Amino acid sequence: MQNSEVFILAIESSCDDTAAAVLHNDKVLSNVVANQLIHNQYGGVVPELASRAHQQNIVPVIDAALRKANVQKEQLSAIAFTQGPGLMGSLLVGTSFSKSLSLALNVPLIAVNHMHAHILAHFIDEEGYDKPKFPFLALTISGGHTQIVKVNSFFDMEIIGETTDDAVGEAFDKSAKILGLPYPGGPLIDKYAKEGNPKAFPFTKPKVPGLDFSFSGLKTAILYFIQKNKQANPNFIEENLNDICASIQHTIIEILMDKLKLAVKETGITQIAIGGGVSANSGIRTTLKEAESKYGWKTFIPKFEYTTDNAAMIGIVGYQKYLSNRFENASVVSKARIEF
Repeated sequence: MQNSEVFILAIESSCDDTAAAVLHNDKVLSNVVANQLIHNQYGGVVPELASRAHQQNIVPVIDAALRKANVQKEQLSAIAFTQGPGLMGSLLVGTSFSKSLSLALNVPLIAVNHMHAHILAHFIDEEGYDKPKFPFLALTISGGHTQIVKVNSFFDMEIIGETTDDAVGEAFDKSAKILGLPYPGGPLIDKYAKEGNPKAFPFTKPKVPGLDFSFSGLKTAILYFIQKNKQANPNFIEENLNDICASIQHTIIEILMDKLKLAVKETGITQIAIGGGVSANSGIRTTLKEAESKYGWKTFIPKFEYTTDNAAMIGIVGYQKYLSNRFENASVVSKARIEF
């Protein structure tokens, strides 16, 4: 279905951010996100509170996205929404609203895999940003996922490596919690790491065969390291916070880069794209850019606002699916776990 005037309304509600975006073909006209600060006091996302907040936010967020884009509901070509993976209660809010709006406007309904969207966010038409060419390798890193994906086309992707236990985002956040930092702690580790010595405290990297990852052992090692040093010096964290954060971040980045180098060696693909919330980490972004000259790779790092959960990335998948008539009917359901 080719149409030079395709307007996609995209809705994202997989976790604790309510987001809506309007795309004109592959260009983003608006990308609105409502954050849920209520979870900070609990040290993590509370699913029931998240779904209630989505119910409160979804209408104002969609209204804001349409107004900012200067697009009327009647101009919309299709509604795209996150089908999964995610928190079931949160997904249901976005799915139900999308199905109702699609029916009311009599426009196609498009279901999107959240993890595909993190990868395909690179195809948003954004000035100053190159788009990868197929095939390429995608490193998707977030609070719930750590994957290396071979991307052959928009709808042909293969996971060639993934975490066997915890995701990299969880490793950052749990390490921050061990250090007494508030939730979400990952960005704080990144912040303090900039002022620290990454070689100050060496941590052992897990030995996992092939392209798979493991972070549970690293979290345990960090916990024991902190406990041991606090016994000897109760002020150990305060006196060494920058160095500890830099050392943790350096170790995690090395784990990711070791697997990427192996994936390049095994596939012969030297185009590398990153996506997911943890790809906002400045250390990871810098290391990946340095890999262009160091290893001869071509690396693709998304615009900052397209790294964390957002609806623009849902919209770009929606646009590609619209062009190939990949639509759903009203029987489509949300899925907390979804086949990749």
